[in-house]
Amino acid sequence: MTLSEEAESRLADIVALQPTKNGVLQERWGMDSGSEVHQYLENELKEYYYRDEDSLIRATPEAAALVGMDDSEEIVRVPELQARIIDVLAGPDEDSQSVVSVLHDLRDVGVDSDPDAVRSGLRSLKDKGIVSLVRKTVPTFRLAVERDTIEVEVLADPVES
Repeated sequence: MTLSEEAESRLADIVALQPTKNGVLQERWGMDSGSEVHQYLENELKEYYYRDEDSLIRATPEAAALVGMDDSEEIVRVPELQARIIDVLAGPDEDSQSVVSVLHDLRDVGVDSDPDAVRSGLRSLKDKGIVSLVRKTVPTFRLAVERDTIEVEVLADPVES
């Protein structure tokens, strides 16, 4: 199956962002709804993605090969905010942090964001296995792995069509 340039670009997003959700792809692709994302996936990329046991979207090995990307577990491809979260978040042996605490640490290093974006970023990193969620009165987070065991690659912003 030959993919259009747009479909190949979107497939590269899936490989880079996996595991991911409709909402993340909706925002990245500028679509109006998660349903629109689902329709696109089914119509254009059905052969190249699947949903795991948690209903997260993952690329097939063939998809990674097609777009020339290594889908290795050692490389974590994330948007800029998530990369900065990894930089400031408490390590695996440290006290976990609330969303507000992470937000303040980000602001201390010059990253301006809002609590919803930080919460979403933490949850996406949790889905990738990089961050663990610790239940207290409020959810708190810390790295699930040592910082020096992961290679972080910041994704470029999507190209406006």
